Amino acid sequence: MVTRDRGQAHTLEAVAASILLLSSIAFALQVTAVTPLTGSTSNQRIEDHQSVVAEDVLASQAANGTLKPGLLYWNESARHWHGAPWDGYHNGAPENTALGRALNDALLDRGVAYNVNVYFWRNDQRIREQVVYLGKPSDHASVATWTVTLYDDDVLRDADSDPTGTTLADAGEAYFVPDADPSGPVRGVVVVEVVTWRM
Repeated sequence: MVTRDRGQAHTLEAVAASILLLSSIAFALQVTAVTPLTGSTSNQRIEDHQSVVAEDVLASQAANGTLKPGLLYWNESARHWHGAPWDGYHNGAPENTALGRALNDALLDRGVAYNVNVYFWRNDQRIREQVVYLGKPSDHASVATWTVTLYDDDVLRDADSDPTGTTLADAGEAYFVPDADPSGPVRGVVVVEVVTWRM
């Protein structure tokens, strides 16, 4: 009789322990909301992939010779990018440039938001020129950069992305990058930055 009672007690303990364990798991799952943006190794892989795509766009544009013309798509009379307000484009890069088309095709059309900034130095201060601003990047944003050297004889582009005949030397202070070497051929060295994140 004693053995039967102990067996029932052990069974009840096992059932109670199982209920407690399942309740704990259910509570933990409800407390921790798992969303597509929850930090995980898969998100890290997505961020790495976005960064690689942005780097590939910059590298391919540099190799094709179309990255710099994107930086020369500047309206010197208005002193900002063609067709953009003073703080850059808010609907993606302009399709009139090869750089803009490449960024939109590789990122924006695939649900990846991006900002484009150009950094340069003026009076020992690092200055940022905003080219494209699609919003505040998420905490999991990725960054890709590419360095470009601009020369005094580089020619600005018009609204159709055709050469205007106006060199950076001609544009003078109307171009956003100051002449870092007035006695030499180099206008300045800039860093193009593409910040990407999932929309």
